Amino acid sequence: MATQAGDRRGLGAAARLVSERASAIVRLELQLAAAELKKKVVSLGIGLALLVGAALFVFFAIGFALATVAAALATFLSTWLALLIVTGSLVLLAGLLVAVGIVLIRRGTPPVPEQAIAEARLTAEVLKNGKH
Repeated sequence: MATQAGDRRGLGAAARLVSERASAIVRLELQLAAAELKKKVVSLGIGLALLVGAALFVFFAIGFALATVAAALATFLSTWLALLIVTGSLVLLAGLLVAVGIVLIRRGTPPVPEQAIAEARLTAEVLKNGKH
């Protein structure tokens, strides 16, 4: 009988040891996951900051390109007329983009999958009536 009691104590100690080791492994896995997540978040943040910086430079580049166009026009026109032509062109382009955007928004609203609903109705009708 002493061996059975010794086995129980040994088995309990072994179970406790396995539980402690499993907890340690889980803690290490969580630490690894946190470190990996932190590394990815830092990388994502730096990447987004670089993209914002690039967008800012593109914005300024477009401004300088438009100023170049105005300066080129000013070589054979009055400066005010060259600037007016560039400004008018930008307003026309903006108006065109607004018009196209409104048409596309109207085409997309309401966002209901009409074809899928029609197909579902046909399928339900076929199943209900048993027609093939």
